Amino acid sequence: MTAAARAPIRDWLPPLLLAAYAVAWGARALGGGLLVFDDHPGQFYRLAHAIALGAAPWRFDPGWWAGYAELQYYPPGFAWLGAAIHGAALGRLDAAAVYRALLWPVWLLPGATTFALLRRVTGDARLAVPGALVALTLSAGCRSGVEEGLRWGLVSARLGWGVLPLLALCLIGWARGAPRAPRAAALLIAVVTLLHPAHVPTAAAVVLLSALASPPRRRRLVEAAAIVAVGLGLAALWLLPLLVHLRMALPLAWQDDTLPALAWRVLTQPVLLALALLSVVAWRGSDPQLARSRWLLTLAPAMVALVALDALVAEPLGFAWLPADRVMDGLLLALVIGGALGVAELAVALGRPLGGALAALILCVPLSWGTPEPGLSLWPRARDWPGRDEVVRGLRLDALWTTLRDGPPGRVLFVRSGVPLDWRPEWWRPHSHITALTPLETGRPIVGGTFTHPSPVAGLFYTGSAANRPLTRLAEQLDGVSLFGRSLETLDADTFDRLAARLGVSTVVVLDDDVGRCGFLAGNPAFRRTPRVGPFSVFVARDPAAPMPEPAGPQRFRVAVDRRDADGFAPLAVAYSPLWVARADGARRAIRRDDVGLLEVFLPRAAATVELEHRPGAVEWAGVAVSALSGLVLLIAGIPRRSA
Repeated sequence: MTAAARAPIRDWLPPLLLAAYAVAWGARALGGGLLVFDDHPGQFYRLAHAIALGAAPWRFDPGWWAGYAELQYYPPGFAWLGAAIHGAALGRLDAAAVYRALLWPVWLLPGATTFALLRRVTGDARLAVPGALVALTLSAGCRSGVEEGLRWGLVSARLGWGVLPLLALCLIGWARGAPRAPRAAALLIAVVTLLHPAHVPTAAAVVLLSALASPPRRRRLVEAAAIVAVGLGLAALWLLPLLVHLRMALPLAWQDDTLPALAWRVLTQPVLLALALLSVVAWRGSDPQLARSRWLLTLAPAMVALVALDALVAEPLGFAWLPADRVMDGLLLALVIGGALGVAELAVALGRPLGGALAALILCVPLSWGTPEPGLSLWPRARDWPGRDEVVRGLRLDALWTTLRDGPPGRVLFVRSGVPLDWRPEWWRPHSHITALTPLETGRPIVGGTFTHPSPVAGLFYTGSAANRPLTRLAEQLDGVSLFGRSLETLDADTFDRLAARLGVSTVVVLDDDVGRCGFLAGNPAFRRTPRVGPFSVFVARDPAAPMPEPAGPQRFRVAVDRRDADGFAPLAVAYSPLWVARADGARRAIRRDDVGLLEVFLPRAAATVELEHRPGAVEWAGVAVSALSGLVLLIAGIPRRSA
């Protein structure tokens, strides 16, 4: 074989080996069935929601928290992608198969897109491999990393993070002086927004920095702003109603977002320190090929400024919906790119691209150490990735679900958010929120049994109040400790009975570890204890629960009521939503939200049948119109201009 023929093999062997490694890693971690570790059951539930109820974000799902428009207040992109795959397969793939298939791009995308970006920037596939490996396996406290973004189940965050290098790749030509900004950049902004809006600041920074890379900068900044605006406009069918109804989503502000805490996360991870030092090397490099893309190095200081702005200004002012620790993911990606360019500079300076790439890969092994989670997750342990069948069998959940399926009508209240997978006392021990699947398995709606959730009724469950204020503690930190904002030991039966009745609860599930502290149940004459099921104790109400709205058509419900308050409003056991339309006796009736986040309907008489419809309002249709208009603008912008 000639030297010319051997060259392509030599150049592409490292990325092919990286691809083989990624497939082997994924097969070991993802091959054990439907993942149910930590948040995965909830993400799967949302995908099943999109398949069963439709992709419109305002679709009301009665399964969790007395009902919630699940995809309106959580980024819908991942669930939409799953519903699209299900539809393309003509329904032949069930939701579990679709979810398992989607975890592969969640795992692979950051590495693949980072490789593509670095291959374009360095001009050498070998030099792109170290950065791709780090992007693929990075954990290091990154919410989009392997540990949290894949193993814990923050799949939307990781998928959106993986799109960011693709956005930078799309803008390379424009940053180097191309006359027109690529339309695809606006599409990618929309994709990032719908997958996880925490990455929008990073996406906007990438677009603006690419505009500043070449003259005329003033005109290009205007174009960059237009790209971001059109991208957000494309996502407006979800984004606009979210912003207008933001009071329906409690901020999840449980992390420590002080600058010292965020800086400590970087300083305790050797791999991040190494990437920062290599970024400095890239700044000082002289290779002309790499110099053309030096604008990418400005992303790290820009992200430092954005994180500081979020932590020091936005959150103290009360805007806690975009936590600084989520914006930190963009900084970590910038360090990965900068570090990879530093490796390329060193390899080119030494005249040994392959040797430099191999040295960088070898250094990944000692740099993988970190605390409290690894810097790089270089190989998965199968026991850390439990599948559904294994957990169901070990906890006898099939028997529990059978018991609940045969129980009295009403909601099931889980005192805990999930179940531990080992018996260490720490709240962060391995656990699963697999009880979130109870509505799918039994047809019974639930309260509790899921991960930290933004609905007002969830706020009532965690803190005792449905007021719109940040949730500062994780649901797991409250497991076995408190319920409705009171410790298990001090929650009295009268308070519990009042709230349980208002929520339409007929069944309560308690982990055996907690029964001794739940005096509000054990000595409560309103509930009787049934035979133990696995590690669970089940308590059933002696009196029928308040009737819940029954389905009467797509997004339509009907419920009979026989009482009202002195002011004429009847309480219903369903969560309030601004999109409810209530009718009784053929006339539309006023609605309001009560102090626990549930719906009340004004009725002229005590006994009546209320018909409810959850339907989009003016804001929702305005969002659709803005998205359509943005798409039209994008099409018009792509029409070739005639020469004068």
